[in-house]
Amino acid sequence: MEEKQNVELMKKINALSKSLGFTQEKQTLVKIKKTDDKKVKELHLENGNWESSEPWFAVDDDDDKKAYAFIPADTFSQMLEALRKTSQENFNLKLEKTIWQNVPIDFEDVWVVALEEVRTHAQKEDPNKPVSIDLDKLLERIKNEHPNLFINLKELIPQQLNNHKLGSK
Repeated sequence: MEEKQNVELMKKINALSKSLGFTQEKQTLVKIKKTDDKKVKELHLENGNWESSEPWFAVDDDDDKKAYAFIPADTFSQMLEALRKTSQENFNLKLEKTIWQNVPIDFEDVWVVALEEVRTHAQKEDPNKPVSIDLDKLLERIKNEHPNLFINLKELIPQQLNNHKLGSK
């Protein structure tokens, strides 16, 4: 049973290595082994080398169902920054879509008001947490507070129907 789990774990590690763009030969794999001292564990190199700048994978002898990845701190920082940027881009796309769904007269004006509302909301929250805001509710509130920024379709449709009826008589 243990051998099967180890094979599955190695398949996952190899797949992750491949997705990161390096071959199994460049993969650094270490085993985490316990010692007599409960505060100390040893790393034993199983594959690769200690000088590798690629992520290292580690498997704990006590729990061979888990694998760990060790990466340099600057790489980790770059990953976090890339995630932050991706999250910001995703938020901007969702906000843009929500604004367009509400039929703005001037998109840029609504965008500025919406971002100011988001900033105000973010300042009230914990700065260490990502901002979580319901964009539909946000736009509904902006629409109520600034109706001049949006086309009111309810007003346009009856007016067009009346004009159409008058023209067909």
